[in-house]
Amino acid sequence: MKTDATSGTDDHPWIRDIRENDRVSGCYLVREKKMGTTRRGDPFLTLVLSDRTGELAAKIWDDAERLSSLFSEGDVVAVEGIAGSYRGRIQVTVSRLKPVEGEADPGIFYETAPQDPSRMMASLKKILRGIENTHMRRLVDRFLADRSFISRFRRAPAAKNFHHGYVGGLLEHTLSVCRLADLMAGHYPALDRDLLVTGAFLHDIGKIRELRFDGPIDYTTEGRLVGHVALGAAMLDEKLSGLKDFPEDLAVRLRHLLLSHHGEYDFGSPKRPKFLEAFALHLIDDLDAKMNGLNRFMEKDRQEGAWTDFNRLFGRYFFKERMPGEPDPQEREPGDAAGRQGVLFRS
Repeated sequence: MKTDATSGTDDHPWIRDIRENDRVSGCYLVREKKMGTTRRGDPFLTLVLSDRTGELAAKIWDDAERLSSLFSEGDVVAVEGIAGSYRGRIQVTVSRLKPVEGEADPGIFYETAPQDPSRMMASLKKILRGIENTHMRRLVDRFLADRSFISRFRRAPAAKNFHHGYVGGLLEHTLSVCRLADLMAGHYPALDRDLLVTGAFLHDIGKIRELRFDGPIDYTTEGRLVGHVALGAAMLDEKLSGLKDFPEDLAVRLRHLLLSHHGEYDFGSPKRPKFLEAFALHLIDDLDAKMNGLNRFMEKDRQEGAWTDFNRLFGRYFFKERMPGEPDPQEREPGDAAGRQGVLFRS
């Protein structure tokens, strides 16, 4: 059994490749851990194991209480077992489990954005350099010059689950939203490009404080109590306080862009969009989130045949059979325009 969490990726048994009746022997991150009891009152463990390619359900029926005491959620464990099928999904019955010492290799256990962060950052800066309004450009430059902010912004996820929920996801999502904002402003002349692009850059900055990503992605205490929308507005005000002569009416518009980008109260939006750029930003953000999240759901789906497993968020099955001659997304190079680009529901 492997017990080294830092071993290379060449011989790691990826979750996406595990099939029914396979013997499983490898190291995986414990996403979830729950103790239950059978009808006879015997304890058992239900686990969700993961690597960067997906998640896998697992059961421990024997010696569950003792084994449970050896590890916690967020730990890496070495497991052996047999893959079976339960209600149409692959599930591993674990026969042996051992906690793993040492630093977890992020290249194995944590999904990362498919594009190089330096290239994404360069592309984002190129778009932002096109902002002509002096006040908004100074504001954006203050964020870009903040090394602590940029360091976290490059690595942060955009969500815990579903859309861009991986290291570098916030940068990927922000770049995508800025690109779409630039395109939309070119298509609809009534939109103020500078205002829309600035809002696109700032709309999710609160995510760097809402989520922790030094291990498994989860909410910070501040994130659970306050949320990224309010945190982002506070971060905006902090930067505005250092800018002399910044027009108050423009500051109010920027605050509204951040506070209304979720669109509806039901999606956690303190305000609903009340001018064109705010409405456009909400639509772009929602589109990018849904496209990324749905694409990832379909790529990771393990159902045989042309249809995915039932998606509870959308309340439907999805048709995943590709057009003849269309390349498999797994074979695309990172950064390919036809590959995974951008997003689902508010997070």
